[in-house]
Amino acid sequence: MNPAPWLKSVLAPSKDRRDNGMGTFAGVFTPSILTILGIILFLRLGYVVGSGGLVKALAIILLANVISVLTTFSVSAIATNFRVKGGGVYYLISRTLGLRYGGSIGVVLFLAQSVSIGFYCVGFAEALMAMTGGDNPLRVQVIAALAVLGLFWLAWRGAEVANRVQYIVMAVLAAAILSFVAGALDQWDGGLLVQNMRQPAQSPSFWILFAIFFPAVTGFTQGIAMSGDLRDPGKSIPLGTFLAVGLSIAIYVGVAIMFAASATNETLANDYGAMRGIAVAGWLIDFGVIAATLSSALASFLGAPRILQSLAGDRIFPLLHWFGQGSGPGRNPRRGVALSCAIALSVVALGNLNAIAPVVSMFFLVSYGLVNYATYFEATAASPSFRPTFRWYNRHLSLIGMFACLGVAMAIDIWSAVVAVAILAAIFQYLKARGSAARWADSRRAFYLKQVRENLLAASREVEHPRDWRPHLLAFSDSPERRAGLLRFASWVEGGSGLTTVVRVLEGEGVRMLKLRETAIEEMSKELKQYGSNAFPMVIAAPSFEAALPIVVQAAGTGPININTVLANWIEGKSGLASEWASDRFGRRLRTAFRLGSNLLILHAEQDEWDALQKVPASERVIDIWWQADKTGQMMVLLAYLMTRSEAWSNATIRVVVPAHIEGAESHLEEAKSILSAARIDAQTELAVDADSQSIVTHSAGASIVFFQFGIREGRIIDPFGNDVSEILPDLPMVVMSMAAQDVDLDAQPDEGTAAETAALLDRVSDARKRATLAQQQADEAAAAAGGAVSELTEAATSGADQERLDKLRQDVDAAQQQAQEAARRAVVAAGRREVAERAVRDAGLDLPEA
Repeated sequence: MNPAPWLKSVLAPSKDRRDNGMGTFAGVFTPSILTILGIILFLRLGYVVGSGGLVKALAIILLANVISVLTTFSVSAIATNFRVKGGGVYYLISRTLGLRYGGSIGVVLFLAQSVSIGFYCVGFAEALMAMTGGDNPLRVQVIAALAVLGLFWLAWRGAEVANRVQYIVMAVLAAAILSFVAGALDQWDGGLLVQNMRQPAQSPSFWILFAIFFPAVTGFTQGIAMSGDLRDPGKSIPLGTFLAVGLSIAIYVGVAIMFAASATNETLANDYGAMRGIAVAGWLIDFGVIAATLSSALASFLGAPRILQSLAGDRIFPLLHWFGQGSGPGRNPRRGVALSCAIALSVVALGNLNAIAPVVSMFFLVSYGLVNYATYFEATAASPSFRPTFRWYNRHLSLIGMFACLGVAMAIDIWSAVVAVAILAAIFQYLKARGSAARWADSRRAFYLKQVRENLLAASREVEHPRDWRPHLLAFSDSPERRAGLLRFASWVEGGSGLTTVVRVLEGEGVRMLKLRETAIEEMSKELKQYGSNAFPMVIAAPSFEAALPIVVQAAGTGPININTVLANWIEGKSGLASEWASDRFGRRLRTAFRLGSNLLILHAEQDEWDALQKVPASERVIDIWWQADKTGQMMVLLAYLMTRSEAWSNATIRVVVPAHIEGAESHLEEAKSILSAARIDAQTELAVDADSQSIVTHSAGASIVFFQFGIREGRIIDPFGNDVSEILPDLPMVVMSMAAQDVDLDAQPDEGTAAETAALLDRVSDARKRATLAQQQADEAAAAAGGAVSELTEAATSGADQERLDKLRQDVDAAQQQAQEAARRAVVAAGRREVAERAVRDAGLDLPEA
């Protein structure tokens, strides 16, 4: 028998429309509204109203929809900020939070929607059996399986065909709702409405009723899942989703009020089919229930394969690559449709689904929370590229939406939430462990840059303190062969707290240097990635190295992060005049950097020394430091300690060798021990009496690495004892020659340094002002007292007082005037001290506190 002509027209794909993509109504509004107006509306909303009363039911409806409304705001912002391709919510999250979050949520959303197909089809079968009066579990499974296969055929034909079928479903749902509305209006009872507002006795708790109702609002993202099939996702997703959510809220609120006005709470609470009894045509409600379950299942059948196809296209999981292929011009994901069908049939075969259902609901809730977080994350990053055309968005709404999802998840079923989050976390850790390279740009880098900006600004406002010192290295290297070792050493002395910038200087002039510089940066970036180094590359084009050096040393860094240490490899071995020339030039360059305030580190490490070091276990490595009781000595000790923070040196022994003459040798040793103890650095100390250059070889030939101070004399590098350092380097292991230009205080206390000095200056001003004010008040009081004594004497003399009284008053005047003069002197002195204190603050470049 051939299908009717109208059915043929519905099922026949429209080539033009398929090629151009679907619009707002077909692609977003229809699947969203049909999923929202599901079985909860027909079979559970009446129970919620009857069990909790109308007021509580309306509160539940509105609270549940807070999540859908807030998430729609977030979705609209992201969807109008870049072109949304296939994958819906997965695509939005992955392109904002990155591969790991996106991959995690993509897998669970695909599984959740595929499992939901089976849930909805089982619900359809149970509703059909209830209408026919049957009660056979096997028949329920058979009917559900047939429903899955029927929907599979529609999804296999494509989204255009499936959405046309949903027009029929929408018509059935609309007829069922209108039938109920007509019956409810006919039975409207205002008094009953008022009576049903109150909560009945022995009512279930608010959150139990909320958990029963909440699945009704979890379908609003079904339209978003069709993003890859839309003609204009940026327009259709916000408009279609808002229309679906807004209309569904109006319908749920209206139906709840009509329930309360047409049936008692007792009836509603005890009869899931109360809507059928109220409607003018009860059979339309039966068809509505069937339509609601099948439409929700069909929407999931369309959404799940597209998420899988998008995941496969992103090549995140090797096992899923095969599902990336699509069929036809619309790239219908038929392989994903088949897999979703297999999962749905498996769910139907299981029978008892109660244990899985809450976890599946939590997957949807977690995905909404991540959508809100992703939008807040994108907006907070303040990237210039965040320019959504959806103007009603506010990032605080997304933050509220994220916390609302978290709160609702915990309120509904905390253990299901824990299981869902644990599954997501497991997938996240798997992707993290795989270390897959980024395949697209997300918002993380923009967020990190925003944090860098804020932290740099905050750090620049704080007073610098010796406790904050950390090595910021400028590593000069023109030799790729020796650069790897230099960077490995730099990573050791960073100690997880400093930064390294590796510099290469290209000598030359002209436009061609721009191309050479660009090529050199690319090569160096590849090298750093190959080495696994965290250093930042810098390539400078300049007429000469001597011209570039002072500029780089002074300018490198940003804000409060300034380069404080120059690191370089020891000059390669040469002979004769070439060696002397190279050494002299090397020394002059080092002196230039030192005079500009940079500490100096020179690494001498030949390949055989690197090979020998690799054979020594970390626990047996020894770091020798040839101690000097100055800032270079303290810097060497601190760098050695920072090395022990790295895995390669975590169990190494630090050995401080104290060279001293026989006279006072023990005092030198005790001084070194005292400094190390105060600095809380665990190190052994050893005395080298009357040491010389050869003593360094004698004491440290067996160490793993040796630190000692160097000097520059007439362009030559000399050891701590004034001899040419090249004479002892061949007989030593790896060597780090050091020279400190900056103070490195190993025992800096929080209440010392610039901050403490600044506070002391400001306190001095405050105290001086108080003393000056008090002295002036006392001077004014003394002057007033003296004036009063003079007035009393004048009055006594005018009134003809006896001589004895006049003499007494004259004595009082003299005493008062002396006190006034002394008080005035003290006020002048106090004012002068206040001026001195204020001048000291101004001289320090500080702002005077308000008086």
